[in-house]
Amino acid sequence: MVTLEQFRQGRADHVDKQVIDSFRRNSLLLDKMVFDDALEANGNGSTLTYSYLREKTPALAGTREINKEYTPQETTREKQSVDVKVFGGAYQIDRVIENSSGKVSEVARQTEAKIKATCTAFSKAVINGDADADTSTFDGLDKALRGTSTEINAGEYLDLSTSDAMDKNYKKLLDLLDEFLASLSGPASCIMANTSMITKLKAAARRAGYLTHAENSFGNKVAAYDDIPFVDMGYYPKLNGEKYEEAPVVPIAARTIGETSVTGLTDIYAPVIGLDNFHGVTVKGKKFISQYLPDFNTPGAVKTGEVEMLAAIALKNTRSAAVLRNIKIK
Repeated sequence: MVTLEQFRQGRADHVDKQVIDSFRRNSLLLDKMVFDDALEANGNGSTLTYSYLREKTPALAGTREINKEYTPQETTREKQSVDVKVFGGAYQIDRVIENSSGKVSEVARQTEAKIKATCTAFSKAVINGDADADTSTFDGLDKALRGTSTEINAGEYLDLSTSDAMDKNYKKLLDLLDEFLASLSGPASCIMANTSMITKLKAAARRAGYLTHAENSFGNKVAAYDDIPFVDMGYYPKLNGEKYEEAPVVPIAARTIGETSVTGLTDIYAPVIGLDNFHGVTVKGKKFISQYLPDFNTPGAVKTGEVEMLAAIALKNTRSAAVLRNIKIK
């Protein structure tokens, strides 16, 4: 088992430590996540497959009458597997640009931007990943939790789209939130949503006196609901024609609820992070996170730099994560 903080401690290179810290700063989820570094990347693709057992049927117990036996029943598990995926990106810089960039290195700027984009790509896979539709990713929580006991409010929606609607419905939101958190197998590690939804959650928690604050690993204040930190899953760039637009990682969409089409709906997620619950998967050794800086001391005017992370997720029990569906915020 390894966290990013522990992985950082094993690196001697100062630049490596800075890159890992940038991943931690750009993603509270990655900073909190524990990873099972059980796989070896030795050139054989099969070694990047992580297999595990997910609980399917819980153990049942009850009472029996004298001189009668219990009805036998066994807990069952089903085999799951996930392939570690390669997240990252490359950039190119002309040596003239770098040599004339002054105090703010262009390499440092491009590396930081690529780290942030890599964190976003991982967050997007954690929520929306669908390995059947895109073999370069893994199944995310949206897909894994459909139809489970921890999918809350799937057949209804709650309107928080205006200040009046918030005043009217914030208590119902908090009741749903408590039901949602209580469906988990243990205390939630964080509450994950998009920026707009977190704003609504903070407003509701403030009205009820449940808005708290904590500090992250870098001493920054993080808003929380009853000491469970909010994690803003952020935005990703989406090409619309010839322009890029920002779209929330946790989408805001129109859905049909019953027979009614409702716009502006989004979801809230919460995991229980741990090796027996919800956790990350990566490879052994130093290749969990890698950075390749341009070398301007060799011939060639344009050099390439890269940032890379090898990761996937495992959900050992569907009660190790929950989703609260259909909150109308737009």
